[in-house]
Amino acid sequence: MIDDCPEPNVKIDAGLPTVLVAAIALIDVDGRVLIAQRPEGKAMAGLWEFPGGKVEEGELPEAALIRECKEELDIDITAACLAPFAFASHSYEKFHLLMPLYLCRKWEGLVRGMEGQAFRWVKIRDLGEYPMPPADDPLVAMLRDFL
Repeated sequence: MIDDCPEPNVKIDAGLPTVLVAAIALIDVDGRVLIAQRPEGKAMAGLWEFPGGKVEEGELPEAALIRECKEELDIDITAACLAPFAFASHSYEKFHLLMPLYLCRKWEGLVRGMEGQAFRWVKIRDLGEYPMPPADDPLVAMLRDFL
């Protein structure tokens, strides 16, 4: 029954611009997930997140992740190794975030923080120890159930 559904955090017709951001859960051979810390000077600085970034006009989410992984982490991934997993839909004060999350278990190169950001390989059960943006919370729960 529809009356039993909890209120979502999404305001219908919130009048906010929608921002499309693609994110990636890189999973290593030990089942750990890579998270990166948002640097000082950026919104939500100090919080941990899945790597990725804004999808540019005319760009596919997969292409954005290939570009962002090279720019931010110095690794090469291919679209064939990206598996769509889930997405977040979350209203922040000034925009509405739509964020598809892809899983990836294969890449070339060693992960390096190219923009000076901290990163960690974390066991999925330990992700709760790292404060993350509100949009990431449901994705973490889905990853825990899946991995």
